[in-house]
Amino acid sequence: MIAEKSHTAQYIIEKISPSAGKVAFMNDTVLSKALLFLEKNGMPSNKYEDYKYCNVDAILKKEFKNIEQKFNQQVSVDAFKIADTYTLVMLNGHFSSTLSDTISEKGLHLSALSNMPELAKTKLGSIANVESDAFIAMNTAFSADGLYIKIDKNTVLSKPIFILHITAALSECFVNSRVLIDLEEGASASIYEEQILIGESKAFTNYLSEKFIGRNAKLNTCLIQSQSQLGYSVNTSQVALQADAHYDNTTITLNGQLVRNNHNVELLGENAQAHLNGLFTANGTSLIDNHTLMDHRVPHCESNELYKGIINHKGIGVFNGKIFVRKDAQKTNAYQSSKNILLSDDATVNAKPQLEIYANDVKCSHGTSTGKIDENAMFYLNARGIGKESAKKMLLSSFAQEVILKIENPELQEKIDQAFTNQI
Repeated sequence: MIAEKSHTAQYIIEKISPSAGKVAFMNDTVLSKALLFLEKNGMPSNKYEDYKYCNVDAILKKEFKNIEQKFNQQVSVDAFKIADTYTLVMLNGHFSSTLSDTISEKGLHLSALSNMPELAKTKLGSIANVESDAFIAMNTAFSADGLYIKIDKNTVLSKPIFILHITAALSECFVNSRVLIDLEEGASASIYEEQILIGESKAFTNYLSEKFIGRNAKLNTCLIQSQSQLGYSVNTSQVALQADAHYDNTTITLNGQLVRNNHNVELLGENAQAHLNGLFTANGTSLIDNHTLMDHRVPHCESNELYKGIINHKGIGVFNGKIFVRKDAQKTNAYQSSKNILLSDDATVNAKPQLEIYANDVKCSHGTSTGKIDENAMFYLNARGIGKESAKKMLLSSFAQEVILKIENPELQEKIDQAFTNQI
């Protein structure tokens, strides 16, 4: 019997079960745990500390009263591609080999999750704990046939991979999308992703990625979120780094009515490095919520975080970043910064940087700042004949460049810069 507090989860399960079916590539024990967790806990509300400013349960009740799970399967992806990249397409949560590029590169293995090697299946859910979060549990229980990427030992990809996550909604829908990325020792790759919503119906996407970065491997990633104001999403990224591994991520949130990003990084081997950067805009009544966890488990590791937000109208921005340094993680260097600009009196930012340190020989710091556009800078530009709107765009663009320039691909930089300029 589902408890009353969990009826939102039960409603969603009933709606998505017929279209999702049984997740054939997932261990039955893990599936059972996921369903039991949902039955016991339901969807998170603001009574949950981690979702204090992001009441997903209430939003689902209000906005998704008629989930029909109707999709458009005929889409074109040419307009979204980035030059000199391999394009892979996830359509409505399923890996589409038809819409994806045909790739033949030594050391690179691609498949749908249902076709991944049996040995690789043991990694599914190994760092995404179904008993830690309702959306991990929901994705695990009802994930569509997602994408598996493996890069062999010492392989350096000749071109970046660009994953297009397209939701083509013909009705209110709830999509569970999943990707597993596995870099073996010494491998190196750049993987870019973009989330897009096509159609005039509201869609809730629940995206989960698990990234395994082997010893001395390097993974550079970027996630662009541009789902329109009809888009609602929870995006969870679970990352595990071995010794001497390097992970670099930039998350760009351009729009979306509700966007919740959970980015959890485990530094498991000495001399591992992780860098998380974020830039978001919240307009209208949008809620953009970034949660990060840097879990330093061993000595001599480094992490850096920089998140910037621009909030206008009645938008809400949230940043909750936690640096967790365990007892044995001596010689840790960990830094975190959250900077925000409010463009209206009704805009809101909730910033909560956290340090939890159990080692005594570390260098850790965090900081947050929130304010309005520099009036002196505005006056300076206006005095030189630059109009108010143009001056504002210049200053906001300058504020954003620190994050945008961390993206290594010039064409992707230009794409994001243009899209960001159109949003502000």
